[in-house]
Amino acid sequence: MRIAVVNNFYPPRPGGSSHLSDHLARRYAAAGHEVLVITATYQDALREEVSEGLRIVRVPAWTLPKSRFAANFDIGFTLSPGVRRQVFGLLDDFQPDVIHQHGQFFDLTWLSGWWARRRGVPTLLSIHTRLESPLSRFNSLIYALADRMLVWPMMKLHKPRLVIMDRLMDAYVRARYRGAHSDTVAIPVGIDPTTMEGGQRSVVREELGLGDRPTIVSVGHVIPQRSRIALARALPEILRAVPDLAVVVVGGLYHEEFLEIAEELGVRSSIITVGAQPQRSIPDYLAAADVEVHELEGEGFGTASLEALAVGTPVVARVETENFIGLHLVDGVHIFQTPPVSRSDPKADPAALAATLIAVLSDPAAARAKVSDNARGLIAGHFTIDAVAARHLEVLGEMAGIEAPVS
Repeated sequence: MRIAVVNNFYPPRPGGSSHLSDHLARRYAAAGHEVLVITATYQDALREEVSEGLRIVRVPAWTLPKSRFAANFDIGFTLSPGVRRQVFGLLDDFQPDVIHQHGQFFDLTWLSGWWARRRGVPTLLSIHTRLESPLSRFNSLIYALADRMLVWPMMKLHKPRLVIMDRLMDAYVRARYRGAHSDTVAIPVGIDPTTMEGGQRSVVREELGLGDRPTIVSVGHVIPQRSRIALARALPEILRAVPDLAVVVVGGLYHEEFLEIAEELGVRSSIITVGAQPQRSIPDYLAAADVEVHELEGEGFGTASLEALAVGTPVVARVETENFIGLHLVDGVHIFQTPPVSRSDPKADPAALAATLIAVLSDPAAARAKVSDNARGLIAGHFTIDAVAARHLEVLGEMAGIEAPVS
């Protein structure tokens, strides 16, 4: 089977969507399929390379100016007449049996969907992000209009099959994209647990001068959907119980309101920001953590949280038990759940979050012992990239009308 993998975000660019599409593409190639990756240029990454059986082509991109409306995110867009010709030429030469797209609002998705419609090639589209703003009703309205006026028509052009990763995304797709896709398939996000193994607790602690300080590590880009605002508001109470606490934020700072709040509350000195880090360094950060926390908006449970569970790092999160379709995240068994502000406001309640974190930090060893083995088992049973890739290949083969080995 010839599979084209399309995503504006791809390594070395950091991020969950980037790493997932890379892991899947490599599993497709390892299973004996021909794979072409089309992505956008990023920093000094090679324009074209062959890696582990993958041909990776990066087409010229321009970066959207950072703004609060775009969550200050460095989104690379490729749209130009030359890129259209290049993408169409690449796909014409490769002649894929099926295209696996990532990200419904990326221009490479639209271009490859346009090509697929013309050539009669099926498309599978993984939806990674909901176009919503938990901090601005105005922005949410604009995003909803963009979904209706731009994303919906471009999706309807080729009517992809959609990969739904959790219940929140399922509800979002039903509300926003009804009639624009062929159908949906539930496949959870997958991770490669082996990439998180081997972390050394001393590496980050020595580098940041943490010593034996109790440490919260918060992994993932800071955007409105992962704002860390509840954590900043909880810090004064936490620091009264754990005065030498350090909070290490690992990820790009695209929304800095949590730092402004921490400054106002007099707790900014307890927060260490290290920016985006290469994936190979994340195991050391997780090993240095007494607890990982960043899912506090009630917006689901993503790759970084699953990777923390894979190595047994205790995770505190504002997430529903039935976040994943057919699976359960159990409080005190797999993770430590923290309650919402109210039934109508899914964000973490800062006072309750403080109590949850104080309980974990009062005896980190006991907290780890309580959830670590269960968390590792959950990942091994349901979220490994091998299992998820096999399911994707099953779906892709069905769409392409090709019965092919998946491993």
